[in-house]
Amino acid sequence: MPLMRRPRADVEWPDWLGMRRWFDWPESFSSLSDEGGMSLEEFTEDDTLVVRAELPGIDPDKDVEITVSDDTLRIRAERRQETRTEDKAGYRSEFRYGSFVRAVRLPAGATDEDVAATYHDGILEVRVPVSTERAEAKTIPIRRG
Repeated sequence: MPLMRRPRADVEWPDWLGMRRWFDWPESFSSLSDEGGMSLEEFTEDDTLVVRAELPGIDPDKDVEITVSDDTLRIRAERRQETRTEDKAGYRSEFRYGSFVRAVRLPAGATDEDVAATYHDGILEVRVPVSTERAEAKTIPIRRG
């Protein structure tokens, strides 16, 4: 499994003096909920970018949208869950809901054609074909002006 090269903005910097929690708003807000958003893993496998997202308890037909545009794969999901309990002591109802969006920059050579997605046991898997053919170098003529 080859490592993926990421832009500098995606690098996980060390948290000296505990300051990251004050400046990393999305992580700070997601830590307030027990779900913490959507966990992703990505790797390449035989000229294919594979992105796996943990989405337990979500109906992929109604609550998940996957788009590819501007060299970016976006996964949007919405959770709506209600739990009701009735017993002699009384009635209890809990609602858990929210939406999450994750974006993954696609590597050079990725095509939006033949993108496939599957959902099994709470894991969404998206496969994006990546062409390993490199465009040949093109010589640019210089005109005198």
